[in-house]
Amino acid sequence: MNKPIRTVSIFCLLLFLALALNATYLQYYHANALNDRADNGRVATATFSRERGAIMVGRTAIAESVPSKDQYKFQRVYHEPFMYAPLTGWYTFGNETGLERTENRFLSGEDDSLFVNRLVDLVNGNATKGGNVRLTIDPAAQKAAYDGLRALGSDVQGAVVALEPSTGKILAMVSLPSFDPNKLADHDFKKASAYATRMSKLPSNPLLNRAVQTTLPPGSTFKVVTASAAIQSGKYTSTSQVPAGPAYTLPQSHSVVHNDVLSGCDSSKISLTQAMQFSCNTAFAPLAVQVGADGMHQQAEAFGFNQHYLDDLPTQAVSRYPAGLDPPGTALTGFGQGSVTATPLQMAMVTAGIANHGVVMKPYLVDAEQSPTSFETVRPGTSEQLSQATSSSTASEVTKMMVATVQSGTATPAAIPGVQVAGKTGTAQSGLKNPDGSEVPPYAWFVGFAPAQAPKVAVCVMLQHVDQPTDEIHGGTLGGPIAKAVMEAVLNPHG
Repeated sequence: MNKPIRTVSIFCLLLFLALALNATYLQYYHANALNDRADNGRVATATFSRERGAIMVGRTAIAESVPSKDQYKFQRVYHEPFMYAPLTGWYTFGNETGLERTENRFLSGEDDSLFVNRLVDLVNGNATKGGNVRLTIDPAAQKAAYDGLRALGSDVQGAVVALEPSTGKILAMVSLPSFDPNKLADHDFKKASAYATRMSKLPSNPLLNRAVQTTLPPGSTFKVVTASAAIQSGKYTSTSQVPAGPAYTLPQSHSVVHNDVLSGCDSSKISLTQAMQFSCNTAFAPLAVQVGADGMHQQAEAFGFNQHYLDDLPTQAVSRYPAGLDPPGTALTGFGQGSVTATPLQMAMVTAGIANHGVVMKPYLVDAEQSPTSFETVRPGTSEQLSQATSSSTASEVTKMMVATVQSGTATPAAIPGVQVAGKTGTAQSGLKNPDGSEVPPYAWFVGFAPAQAPKVAVCVMLQHVDQPTDEIHGGTLGGPIAKAVMEAVLNPHG
């Protein structure tokens, strides 16, 4: 072989070797990265055409894939869509929200825990099928929360969260107004996009899950935190006498705080229990100043403020209690105004922490991830302690105060015959103005748990907007009956 031919042969050999190395790199080392690329249309189409697992509440599918007659083979369908949309979100080509997003790998069948299932499907020549996700939701509690909010009118904006205090299981999570995820998952992408645009432009923002994505001043429901901080300091009990009266001037200020109730707060000294019963701002504002900015901040953080703690849904808003507040700012937070803001989930966690002897459990929504066909548990949901917010004795003292508030205070609308209920109302000023210059109506809150001595459910109701006269918007009046219905649904599951 002459030299030119040998040179060309070696060059061709090197080219073939480079080609083999490149093919090996692309098909083995770089395969996953290529598959995961957003612009890989072939993989995206194949994934979208796969039978996705169901999202279950009990034994009922609230989201599932059914055969379709178009090129994508399966259509995502949502049952009772408006009730569950804030949880499920929606699944469409190239986009997922809610549980469809956080549980995407399992629902699509790509999770490593489903490797054996994929291998069996491959051997049998079957298409890969996604796993099922079972939620912690109690269907009766969810329906009670949904029906209760809807009964307040078509313009209602609000949320309800119910937790199992001992585990952190989310028993109910409802947000209104809601939307129809079926229209967003439609294979007519142009029509789905138009619906999404229309929803996003509505002032009521129905695509928002207000239970975890809206933070507002919690009003007097935050007095549970203030009372906890005061008792935890060792200087107070539920029977301690505290300053009250018809008005309180903020420290370093000429601003005056008043009470929303007509009676129960006028005496210069009242018990801490009476201050909770009648929701006396003039008692809790100076109480917060006595506890101090650091003490209030530490107590709020012990309940979960300033933290991310929900893994099962995306984009959780963080409830805020700033550090280093001055005395007037601290006083305002004592009754849930000023710089403190909270989500309904956060206030449900505060309530559940008191119910659970001072222990706050991390909230979770996924009860189990199950195999595609046999529904065997592949990965169970886990109960995990978030914090020891208060001592057991502090929680017991606060519970006594909340029970008195339901028995003969502002929270009587939540009373359940034959069951001892603990509760607290809240009415928070928004501090906002309408376009016409009028004040935005106050927000109504309610928190509670039952039975008080052996709690099975803790509830928070938040009403951001209700089409009713301002003087009728109170946490106990509007939120109390909803909380009562949710608690009864958990305590009496068969009616």
